Amino acid sequence: MTQPGDYGLPGSLDRALSDVAAERAAQDAMWGIQEHADGTGPTYEREADLAKRAVADAAAEGRLTWRQILYEEVLEAFAEDDTDRLRGELIQVAAVAVKWVQDLDRRARAQEAPAPRPVTG
Repeated sequence: MTQPGDYGLPGSLDRALSDVAAERAAQDAMWGIQEHADGTGPTYEREADLAKRAVADAAAEGRLTWRQILYEEVLEAFAEDDTDRLRGELIQVAAVAVKWVQDLDRRARAQEAPAPRPVTG
């Protein structure tokens, strides 16, 4: 049964999040605990605004891509210096990335499916 968030494929969200968790574990095994400055703030506001405009234009023209959507979300995160808002933006980045993975999986599954048989009568 397809659940909300499964992007039309049963278990799709669980699979994508499991893959993300496995990658995080691999990162921890390789690098240990990492503590870095955020490196974000108003310096990136102009870039974020340009990306927002590019997404709106592409959507209006019917040529929107996952790259554009994710890029906009990343730049919005880069423009934040408030940690609560930065966290929210990073959650959006992660959600878009997971949804893109789910779309890749959906397309791969569609290519694997047998072609429908023509109806004869």
